[in-house]
Amino acid sequence: MRATEQARILIIDDDETIRKSIASVLKNKGYLVDSAESGQAAIGKSETEIYDLALIDIRLPDMDGVQLLTAMKETTPEMVKIIITGYPSLQNAMEAVNRGADGYIVKPVKMDELLKTVEEHLKKQREARKYTEQKVADFIETRAKELEGRK
Repeated sequence: MRATEQARILIIDDDETIRKSIASVLKNKGYLVDSAESGQAAIGKSETEIYDLALIDIRLPDMDGVQLLTAMKETTPEMVKIIITGYPSLQNAMEAVNRGADGYIVKPVKMDELLKTVEEHLKKQREARKYTEQKVADFIETRAKELEGRK
């Protein structure tokens, strides 16, 4: 998540009622929310916008959520991807995780569980970015001292 902005979340679900209800809850918590009704629409949006997190329905009209995970991993590798399914199975969960899902939520969605999951994953993402930024800063500082010592 960019330091000066709220987290941007993309909801991908073909059910408009689900998209709107999840969006409403997330907006009330201060998140910037966008939605897509299909995998292709989500891919298009992720090519023009940067999202911190995506909530992906496992069954979409044009592809399944696991296929979308793979497609979006290539365009947005740092985005947190959470699968939402009304058809839970061990096979679905394992395939989703193996294809890059960061989380797995079962429908009907309990909004408090959804918020907790979203918040936990965004916190981990912020910590990872902060750690990476610190490592880069440390490298630059060390390299500058090495170069200064050669003069």
